[in-house]
Amino acid sequence: MSSEIIKGSLQTSFQNTIATVQFGHPASNSFPRELLDRLTSEINELSRNEKVSVIILKSEGAKAFCSGASFDELLQVENEEQGTEFFSGFAHLINAMRNCNKLIIGRVQGKAVGGGVGIISACDYVFATQESDIKLSELAIGIGPFVIEPAVSRKIGKTAMVEMTLTAHAWKSAEWAFQKGLYSVLSNAENLDAEVENFAQKLSSYNPESLKEMKKIIWEGTEQWESLLFERAAITGKLVLSDFSRNALLQFKK
Repeated sequence: MSSEIIKGSLQTSFQNTIATVQFGHPASNSFPRELLDRLTSEINELSRNEKVSVIILKSEGAKAFCSGASFDELLQVENEEQGTEFFSGFAHLINAMRNCNKLIIGRVQGKAVGGGVGIISACDYVFATQESDIKLSELAIGIGPFVIEPAVSRKIGKTAMVEMTLTAHAWKSAEWAFQKGLYSVLSNAENLDAEVENFAQKLSSYNPESLKEMKKIIWEGTEQWESLLFERAAITGKLVLSDFSRNALLQFKK
């Protein structure tokens, strides 16, 4: 396996004023830190691109949308500074999506775990399939969904977030996620791409200045995330060093 494949892939394509960003990794579309940084940079670049009005965010393959953080890299964390730095990757990405002046449409074809749920929560409108179950498994590996919690709670409410977090081994169905507001539309797998494309085209036909102003309104009241998410990254960065977390990560990898 080449180093490029291990690092994951990121591709952006353009159709008129619609940019489609696709990420991928052979380990169920998980995120090593480098791939997180690349996606963050791409979102920031598209935000500055005046030729783009709408972004579609998707992942490779037909199964998992995203399995969250790379377990291989988590096991390589040796101190709190490294742990904080790793989890800051998700903080940077969520803030980039929040601050992006383009509306972001999520295309979720399959299951999402941990950080993957956080990324979905940071999208402005999400299409998913009946196979798109979700899980916050962080407590089961000795940490918690601290960095992504503000984004998840904002979308589905604090009560539903707590329910997911405390049942760390249990999947929540795509229908549950739709009813709680994480997903905007539940689609059949064969219709997913057509529905995403049709919606993106309609959205891109609107006044781009109106879309920018709407994006600001959608994310009103989240300005404190600029510091909050990094404070949360420090909590996770410390906990991942515990013996409990180390042993749990090794068990999950087996």
